[in-house]
Amino acid sequence: MSDPTLAMMGRGRRADWVRLRSMVQLRWAAIAGQLGAILATQHMYNLSFDIGLVYLVIGALAISNVVASFIYPENKRLSEIELFSILMFDVVQLAILLALTGGLNNPFALLILAPVTISATTLQLRGTLVMGVVAIVAVTMLGLWHIPLHTPAGHTMQIPRDFVFGIWAAIVIGIVFQAIYARRITAEINAMSDALMATQMALAREQKLTDLGGVVAAAAHELGTPLATIKLVSSELMEELSADEHRADAALIRDQADRCRDILRSMGRAGKDDPHLRSGPFSSVVQEAAEPHQDRGKDILWDIAPMEGSAADQPVILRRPEIIHGLRNLIQNAVDFAESRVWIDIVWDERRVLLRITDDGPGFPSQMLPRLGDPLVRRRWLTDPQSRPGYDGMGLGLFIAKTLLERSGAEVSFANGVDPTEGDPAPARRSGAIIEVSWRRGSLGEPQPDRARTLGDPPPVTS
Repeated sequence: MSDPTLAMMGRGRRADWVRLRSMVQLRWAAIAGQLGAILATQHMYNLSFDIGLVYLVIGALAISNVVASFIYPENKRLSEIELFSILMFDVVQLAILLALTGGLNNPFALLILAPVTISATTLQLRGTLVMGVVAIVAVTMLGLWHIPLHTPAGHTMQIPRDFVFGIWAAIVIGIVFQAIYARRITAEINAMSDALMATQMALAREQKLTDLGGVVAAAAHELGTPLATIKLVSSELMEELSADEHRADAALIRDQADRCRDILRSMGRAGKDDPHLRSGPFSSVVQEAAEPHQDRGKDILWDIAPMEGSAADQPVILRRPEIIHGLRNLIQNAVDFAESRVWIDIVWDERRVLLRITDDGPGFPSQMLPRLGDPLVRRRWLTDPQSRPGYDGMGLGLFIAKTLLERSGAEVSFANGVDPTEGDPAPARRSGAIIEVSWRRGSLGEPQPDRARTLGDPPPVTS
């Protein structure tokens, strides 16, 4: 799965995830809060204001809630334009209510941040910008024009103008900062969620391929016996029949049985149901992962050996889909950016297994090394941008590979390096990217020996 897949998932409108019921409930809570604040102001502090207009503004919000509840089902998902309209209505309603109750002198003026924050987390950039601009204009108008609150003695409840300007500046800065902060964090969460979904899809696909191989192997095993019987009978008929016509028919049956046997044998090689095919030497599993990239015009050079001073045998591991798919993505990345060669080194000892993938390409850009494996990395900045025009891979692929391999117990690291071959300018140099994957031997899932079955014993066959 490549970055375009992540981009397609990321383009899914987040507003469509918001239920109308959630917005209605939040607005009922806002209505209750507004009524509570008005009643407290009126009865506890005896402040005077145009109570009719205030209740009219609150009533407009309540009516819109009732209408939305009756017209649409509770489980309705809001489209982006519908959610934008609701949030815009809330901004305007709150601004009018504040204008009738003291403007920026009202301590509840900061609540205008709420609709902007919601828009930053759910709407696309254009809708959030419009919402932010409207909120800033509304706050500015509240600072310039509003109906002040009065006490029973006739005093005006108003703070000094310097403080009003400070509150205006704080709210405007809060709108901008809150929108940027909420949008950035939400974008990272959404990107990570999409990338994890893509990882699960990739793993599920690899698992299905593995299961399919098992079915193919089982089919090849089950059909082997009847095909052998058909071949045997057809050969005996050829010896007994004298007529050329019937003899030719028997020969055709035998040849077609041989052909079916060959097809099933080739299909069965990909099967993984046989216990001896579900596992294999670590190098064989890595070579299986690299097989799709062997004929892409780049030389893949192998170096397989135990670590110096170690007499340990090469580990035999289960052919786990996450390991195969993760390594395949890393090898693909190396082949994509290599000039002509890719080196794959496999070493092991009694405790660890180390895989190193190196290429002779331009390497990773140094400024991007700390972020490799992050699904937000969209492209690999090459030393020569013209060498891979339009290439937009790497972010999601490396993230999937790193996530799957770490799930298997691996430690993955990225670096750049040059092989010390300064004495001879001719040989290719490992001047490109270096990817190291290291496992503890116990985490690779080495199969336990089955003492009840020897190598020559066939698996049980059920009819």
